[in-house]
Amino acid sequence: MRIFAENSVSVAYKAIIAGASGLIGGLLLDILLRQPEYDEVLILVRKELPVKHKKLTQMVIDFDKLDHYADQITGHAVFCCLGSTRKKTPDLAVYRKIDHDYPLQLAEIAVKNSMDQYHLVSALGANSASSNFYTKMKGETEDDIKKVGAPCLHIYEPSFIAGDRKERRVVERVFLVIMKVINPLLFGSLKKYRSIPAITIARAMVKQSLIKQEGVFIHPSDKIKQIA
Repeated sequence: MRIFAENSVSVAYKAIIAGASGLIGGLLLDILLRQPEYDEVLILVRKELPVKHKKLTQMVIDFDKLDHYADQITGHAVFCCLGSTRKKTPDLAVYRKIDHDYPLQLAEIAVKNSMDQYHLVSALGANSASSNFYTKMKGETEDDIKKVGAPCLHIYEPSFIAGDRKERRVVERVFLVIMKVINPLLFGSLKKYRSIPAITIARAMVKQSLIKQEGVFIHPSDKIKQIA
């Protein structure tokens, strides 16, 4: 939804978030609810989140039946923050469904419903030609969503994401400590490998969504920090 007041630049947008229960999605939700340009935020969730706000609508859905909810997936921008891990989803077929199939189907619905923008959280190193399952899957997701033809597609490729997660991830906490030591040593073309706070990614997504533009925009980790 877009509303332009006569002789005014005021505008009101509706946002769709998939993955609002995750680290980036949760921060993105908080920012959008406080963002004056957005007067409606619809989140697609498996179970309702403990969040109440006058702008917020929660739609509990079965992601395997996304097409059943297509009529309600309308507005200005879709923010797709869906993703899993091998620990949480050891079945690779299910893992791919979450990281590839759902984001792709969501993009197809967005285009069919003439939404202005699609924002995808991918990963640094995404490459459909990779021999690594994760980077190959992320690359295929990017490639397939590009083919859908969204008027404005933003793809964010963060490196290691720093932030307070709901679940305890010991390995990630150890790696975060290591990255704090390594980050200052990464210069030039290596800057994109520095860890990046989840809040930085969320801020960049919102800022880009408020810019009227067309095309495909790829944002590696170091560029995300610049635009946040």
